[in-house]
Amino acid sequence: MSETKIALVTGANKGIGYEIASGLGALGYRVGVGARDEGRLEAAVDKLRAAGVDAFGVPLDVTGDRSVTGAAELVEWREGRLDALVNNAGISGPTGPGWTQDPTTLDLDLVRTVVETNVLGVIRVTNAMLPLLRRSAAPRIVNVSSAVASLTRQADPDIEIGPVMAAYSPTKTFLNAVTVHYARQFAGTNILINAACPGLVATDFTGFLGPRTPQQGAATPIRLATLPDDGPTGAFFEDAGVVPW
Repeated sequence: MSETKIALVTGANKGIGYEIASGLGALGYRVGVGARDEGRLEAAVDKLRAAGVDAFGVPLDVTGDRSVTGAAELVEWREGRLDALVNNAGISGPTGPGWTQDPTTLDLDLVRTVVETNVLGVIRVTNAMLPLLRRSAAPRIVNVSSAVASLTRQADPDIEIGPVMAAYSPTKTFLNAVTVHYARQFAGTNILINAACPGLVATDFTGFLGPRTPQQGAATPIRLATLPDDGPTGAFFEDAGVVPW
C-alpha cells in the first residue's frame, strides 16, 4: 500500500485555497490547512473532515517569521515530510473606483504590504518547508499567480486584461520571476515548481465577481501539485495551457 501524500495549502480556509485543499483531499492527500485566523481555520478543517478529507489545521501567517517557523515545526512533528506545497495566500490591497490602483497616486506603504504577502510570504514559507519537501520522493511546489502577472498580456492593447492594478499585478509578476529562479536552483533535483493562474474566480477576493467558480479556479493548482516525475517545471499555466510571461 502506498504511503499517504502530505500537502500544505496556504490561505486555505476559504475560496480557491479551500477548494485546492478539498481537491487534493479527494485525491487521497492528507492536507494541512494553512490560515492565520484560527476560528476560520478550525471551521474549514471541520468542514473538510465532514466531507471526508483527511485535514489538519496549520496556524500560519505568511508575513510572520515566527508563525512560519511554527508551521514548519508543526508539519515536521505531525508528518515528518511534505509532498506538495501550494502557496495560495495572497492579497490585492485597497483599490479605487473600478477596482483600480493608479500608479501615479500609489501609496508606497500599500505596495510594501502587498509585496510582503504575495512575494516575501511565498519565499518565507517555501524556504521554511524545503527541508520537509526534500524528504519527499516527488516534491511539488505551486505558486498561485494571476493572468495579470503576464507582461505580454498586460502590454497588448488587443487583450482585455482588466483594470490597472499597480500594486497587485506587479507582485504577481515578481512572484513569477521568483518561481523561475527557484526552478533554476532546483535543476537536476526531483523538485518541480510552477506558477498557476486560476482565472477570474467569484470569491470574496474579487467581490464575488467573475465567471469562474472556486472549484474551477482550483483545477490548475491541483494539477500542478500532482504532476508526474516527468512534468514541467519553471513555467506558468492556466487551464488552457501555458501563459506567456
